[in-house]
Amino acid sequence: MKMVSASMDNNSIKAPKVSVVIAAYNQERFIGRCLRSLLRQTLPHSDYEIIVVNDGSIDRTSYALSLFIDPNDSTIRIFETSVNHGLPAALNLGITNSKAEYIVRVDSDDFVNSNFLNFLYYYLETNPDADAVGCDYYLLDDYENVIQRVSSLECPIACGIMFRKDRLYDIGLYDETFRLHEERELRIRFERKFKIDHLKLPLYRYRRHQSNMTNDQVEMEKYSQILALKHGKDCE
Repeated sequence: MKMVSASMDNNSIKAPKVSVVIAAYNQERFIGRCLRSLLRQTLPHSDYEIIVVNDGSIDRTSYALSLFIDPNDSTIRIFETSVNHGLPAALNLGITNSKAEYIVRVDSDDFVNSNFLNFLYYYLETNPDADAVGCDYYLLDDYENVIQRVSSLECPIACGIMFRKDRLYDIGLYDETFRLHEERELRIRFERKFKIDHLKLPLYRYRRHQSNMTNDQVEMEKYSQILALKHGKDCE
């Protein structure tokens, strides 16, 4: 995957403790909300980085991202690809360019509580045997009204899970052939060797709207079948 451009990368700055990875495709409407929530974290800016992979967007996502570039602040690093390679490939690009020990994925149309990074980071720091930890979330509509609070233990989602990066490398990162259900496929492989702990706090804001990729039921079913062929009973 070719990197077309990236924001300032100052190697003299100390390595961050947490890398937030965001894959964006045609998200001009929501990416700003997502980034603002991540820039307002109680974890100090020097302790985390935000990596955005703009995966061949053909709308004004590039312009929306440019509004957040500060030449004096390397918190946000942006990678542009010339064509759309798909969500898992974009996430892998972000992970392989990350500098921190801990990785957490946030979707470009979602946002988070101000304590999101701090609490998940503190959990892993104070529980050295923990491989990963996921938080609960609020399900929202397009107007950010809360539909319900959801347990990530009962209804897991792709985001809001902070991983130790070496564990992700151990299982081979995302399978880039899964254009959908990439999070289920990764989780199956991860939980064969490791455990995802549960933090019973609703720190993530998961937006449900008509442009969600998961609304394409035909494609979802196609990749469900591919998942079943690859993992059998593990995907049930």
